[in-house]
Amino acid sequence: MLKYISKLMVLVAMSFYVYSPNSSAASLKEKAKEEAKEVAASVVRSAEREIHKHAIGIGLGQTFLVGQFEKYGDNKITADLLYTYTASYSFDLLINIHSSHHQYAEKEVWLRGYTMSIKARSYEFDAFSPFLLGGLGFYSPQISSNGKESKVKNTFGFNFGAGADLRLNHKMIIGLILQFHKPFEVKQEETADIRGSYAKLLLTAMYLF
Repeated sequence: MLKYISKLMVLVAMSFYVYSPNSSAASLKEKAKEEAKEVAASVVRSAEREIHKHAIGIGLGQTFLVGQFEKYGDNKITADLLYTYTASYSFDLLINIHSSHHQYAEKEVWLRGYTMSIKARSYEFDAFSPFLLGGLGFYSPQISSNGKESKVKNTFGFNFGAGADLRLNHKMIIGLILQFHKPFEVKQEETADIRGSYAKLLLTAMYLF
């Protein structure tokens, strides 16, 4: 009888050790840590930008004339056509197509551009990502004074700027861009040579596909 009692006591002691509060608390703590890791990983995955994605949209805002262009027209609200391609987690290709007409007194200036820029992102905070941009492009500036227009000639130029994007969901992105455009000088025979620059402050809306 004593033999069976001693065996029973051993079994009870072992079961108490296995199911002790300390052991249960430790297992629950480990389980909570694993769940926290899974939640954190899912948040990171949801915040990551998708690469190799296309986007098309518009930019609406103010065009500011600088230099010679300032004498030929007023600043005004204009719209740009935008396209982006997400090449990597840090860099995007941005294509900007724009055309605008500005007038002041009896002078006018037409600004046309097709530019390609690289958007470089230093970091992302959740769905918000600031960036710097810079690139080259083709421009066709034209001026008119007292009814005398310059000839339309294409020229090269550069652009640079900064901005920020806010991803609303997997399909829509809104943002802000400040971009400076500098076409190279265009020689003219009958009018003044065309030299000047302009800046654009745009609110943007992009659709991903």
